[in-house]
Amino acid sequence: MCEHHPQCPDALAPDRMAAHLVASHPEQGWSLLCNGVVVFDDAGALLPDGRAFDPCASGTLTVCAIVAVA
Repeated sequence: MCEHHPQCPDALAPDRMAAHLVASHPEQGWSLLCNGVVVFDDAGALLPDGRAFDPCASGTLTVCAIVAVA
């Protein structure tokens, strides 16, 4: 839960990228925002519910499946 005043935008809000930065890993190419969105250096993002945000595809949200191989 966001404790900033005013509160950060929700992960599903159009201005989701305006949330405060809470963790940054530029050596790995990603950062975590207060609303749970993971932002990548290529401008893409992964929402907390697993959907991917691709700004190059007209800003559409797509389902992202992560498969673990043992």
